[in-house]
Amino acid sequence: MFFWWSLILAIGFALIHFFSKNMTFLSEKPRSRFLSIAGGIAVAYVFIHLLPELHRYQNEIGEKMKQGMLGYVDNHILLVSLFGLVVFYGLERLVKKSKRKGSNKGEGKAAAGVFWLHMASFFLYNMVIGYLLIREEYESIWGMFFFFLAMGVHFVINDHSLRETYKAAYDQYGRLLLTAAILLGWGIGAAAEVDELSISLLVAFIAGGVILNVMKEELPEERESSFGAFCMGIIVYAALLMLVGI
Repeated sequence: MFFWWSLILAIGFALIHFFSKNMTFLSEKPRSRFLSIAGGIAVAYVFIHLLPELHRYQNEIGEKMKQGMLGYVDNHILLVSLFGLVVFYGLERLVKKSKRKGSNKGEGKAAAGVFWLHMASFFLYNMVIGYLLIREEYESIWGMFFFFLAMGVHFVINDHSLRETYKAAYDQYGRLLLTAAILLGWGIGAAAEVDELSISLLVAFIAGGVILNVMKEELPEERESSFGAFCMGIIVYAALLMLVGI
């Protein structure tokens, strides 16, 4: 049952990316409150579910990896989350720097090389999420559904941000690549399984990436984000997670 549900939800992820350009209500001014609600949902999922999950992984595999570099990482698994946050922060700084150079040349957009680097990073990011959809250990269908809901709205935020940054190039190439990445990640998960340590590292990396990608959309003043909507997303989703016991 979990296998077929994961396939249905993977297709759902792919459809979110593929039809993201049709979500014209997200482009309204001032900024759509839905994006702030979506950010709150994603952050709530990270702090209520993913980070405690990392603690569980650390306890379960701590006895297996006590020597060498892997043992050090195991005892400091949150460093991987920090690494994920730093990686995506570095990418955002690279994009902004490239756009400034483009503006000075009268182009007003990032260089093509930066675009493809950004797409490659999100391609891997989406592959990992697709893989976790089928390989993460869910206690129930509800657990899988809440993962889908949190990451689904997170994808909406990412799509909106990437479209604002790259415009037609994202719709022509990036959107399709990220759609394919989800299905490829799910397919790899269906065909092969990695060890529990690797799963914990993937979950940790994704947690850091989610936090950075949400906060970079919410914090800048020009985003005109809604603090109230962001808090509502956090409170409602956190309450649901605790109510259902995810």
